[in-house]
Amino acid sequence: MGRLLIVSNRLPINVSKIKDKIRFQPSIGGVATGLASFYKKYNGIWLGWPGISPKKINEQEKAFIKEELERNNCYPVFLSQHEIEYYYAGFSNKTIWPLFHYFTEYALYRKNFWEAYKKGNRTFAEVIFKYVKPGDKIWIHDYHFLLLPGILREKLPDATIGFFLHIPFPSYEIFSMIPWRKEILNGLLGADLIGFHTYEYVKCFLESTTRILGYEQNFLQIAARNRVVMVDAFPMGIDYNRFAKIKENLDVQKMAKKNRKKVGKNKIILSIDRLDYAKGIRERLQAYDLFLEKNSEYRRKVTMILVTAPSRTKVERYIMLKKDVDELVGRINGKYGTIDWMPIWYMYRTLPFNVLVAFYQIADIALITPLRDGMNLMAKEFIATKSDGKGVLILSEMAGAAEELGEAIIVNPNNIEEMADALREALTLTEEEQIERNKLMQHRLKHYNIERWAKDFMERLSNIKEIQRKLDVKRLTKKMKESLLKDYVKAKRCLLLLDYDGTLVPFVKRPEKALPDIELLDLIRSLTKKAKNEVVIVSGRKRETLDKWFRHLKLGLISDHGVWIKRKGVKWEMIEPLENQWKEEIKPILEHYAERTPGSFIEDKEFSLAWHYRTANPELAKVRAKELKDTILHLTINLDLEVLEGNKVVEIKNFGTSKGRGVLKWLSDSKWDFVLAIGDDWTDEEVFEVLPEWAYSIKVGVGISKAKFNIPSYIEVRALLKEMGKVW
Repeated sequence: MGRLLIVSNRLPINVSKIKDKIRFQPSIGGVATGLASFYKKYNGIWLGWPGISPKKINEQEKAFIKEELERNNCYPVFLSQHEIEYYYAGFSNKTIWPLFHYFTEYALYRKNFWEAYKKGNRTFAEVIFKYVKPGDKIWIHDYHFLLLPGILREKLPDATIGFFLHIPFPSYEIFSMIPWRKEILNGLLGADLIGFHTYEYVKCFLESTTRILGYEQNFLQIAARNRVVMVDAFPMGIDYNRFAKIKENLDVQKMAKKNRKKVGKNKIILSIDRLDYAKGIRERLQAYDLFLEKNSEYRRKVTMILVTAPSRTKVERYIMLKKDVDELVGRINGKYGTIDWMPIWYMYRTLPFNVLVAFYQIADIALITPLRDGMNLMAKEFIATKSDGKGVLILSEMAGAAEELGEAIIVNPNNIEEMADALREALTLTEEEQIERNKLMQHRLKHYNIERWAKDFMERLSNIKEIQRKLDVKRLTKKMKESLLKDYVKAKRCLLLLDYDGTLVPFVKRPEKALPDIELLDLIRSLTKKAKNEVVIVSGRKRETLDKWFRHLKLGLISDHGVWIKRKGVKWEMIEPLENQWKEEIKPILEHYAERTPGSFIEDKEFSLAWHYRTANPELAKVRAKELKDTILHLTINLDLEVLEGNKVVEIKNFGTSKGRGVLKWLSDSKWDFVLAIGDDWTDEEVFEVLPEWAYSIKVGVGISKAKFNIPSYIEVRALLKEMGKVW
């Protein structure tokens, strides 16, 4: 059984140097603390930055740090000072962090940041290459490594790679602001499984991959190049029992009593956060100010314990935030405070675990109102510590945890009045109601804890690898291609059935742009010159279009999804007489949908109508396509029509006409001893279905198909046909 390699920016052990002495302490932060509790159980090793500047240590100290960390299965990645300043503090935290949290005005798009980010990801990759072994699973964490899966995939094509993003993934409109958006998406798609905290983030990611890269998804699977990538939501849990059993810790209880004594009988409103503009600390202080102003009867009866952990202390925006928070605290304490009552007990420090949970224990209310947050584990930790069920959580709707903790008082963190009112509501909730709400949330958190979260992710990672393996079995390998060419050379009568769009030419947004190029025309000509070959283009395009493009070549044509066929040297003939009067009734409906869906258009064929939405907004187009299909099916229930849903197109045509039916005309014409059919669309499945068992069938792209083999793209199709054109 392979190992688990966890890769994150920080190791679970932080290294510092004080007065020439190297110190090792547990790291703070959601990723490090959340994963530290189980990685050893998974036969895991951890790779990450130890958190110390290279300027502070010499080579001997670096070796000592490496040796000590490896005792705990931690393997350090030492970053240069330039990487710390430009990759970590730069692109990671001055571009990705603000943008993904919707602070677009804070995001910096500097080329030197981007170059350092690429270099930082490669630095981590080089260390991973040293330690990874066949059979290992690599689990990459967070926004510092958006390029890393792609870098690893290039050198380790068969590796099992998972990626989890611990911050929000923004909407397409926000994400598309990044100049290097394509590179980032392609980097992420190097993973086999990409995980997010919520389905909302999943939707945002899928929309970006569709609109920026053109990749479609089906049941959370993305067909990217020649691989299938899974995307899913995994709401991260906590080590529930560690917090639930904290009442048994005598040191914690002693500390809780000490802190409670300082506050007296006042109700405690707890606010603990890293000092960051995304956490909404200014807004919640303003809400507390408004609460005290509107509810004078609660003055001297409540105390807010405000703890802010230092973060990015040398970054100007964080320095300004610290100044703003200090001033707000001073103003509120000065405005309402008395000799024997201080409205806010303010601490600017990082709290050890025991001190943190002691505050959870004594808090009557936890005020957790980030402006945007991937998950927020502190909200879950607070609930887990309430063994008696008493206590109220006020939680921002912008935190990923809000989806699981719906019994909390959910607020809009930008609405100061709503938060002030929520404080009053929390203070007036009965103990019975508090217990009822918290028990429901505790039950949920207990069952979906950190280990269940990790297990779910690992199971899905194994699942997608199994799907990939099944698809790989159908991939046209070098050996199978040699077998195909060998059978082709031996054959005396060969039938080559070739789809056009997406098979011989790339699938493009505007169909009229997909003209056959000189290379393709020469390729087809070389195949048709061989007397034993019968080449047939099988397409959904109009016969006029195919005739214009290929009439000078000696090949067969099937147009309009099997309505018309044209043999070599023979005029076009219809497979069977068809009516098209129905178009007068159906076309106005399609026109209505085209008007409602910018970027879509209607293609009026002789015996069919097609509504294309290749250039429309993907999310809107999917909704409209379903509406249209349902509407047409209802109207045509008594007509001899059928509705086809192809690659970004809905087509209405006479029932019974199909590519497969057209192909049968050729299959029955002669005794073929070699048949090859290639197509990329689901309409080509009709062709694969009617082929004899011994025929070769190839689907372009990945996905479930009746075809025997898969091939990555039209480029490989052309390469195969070129080889066939050369052999005799």
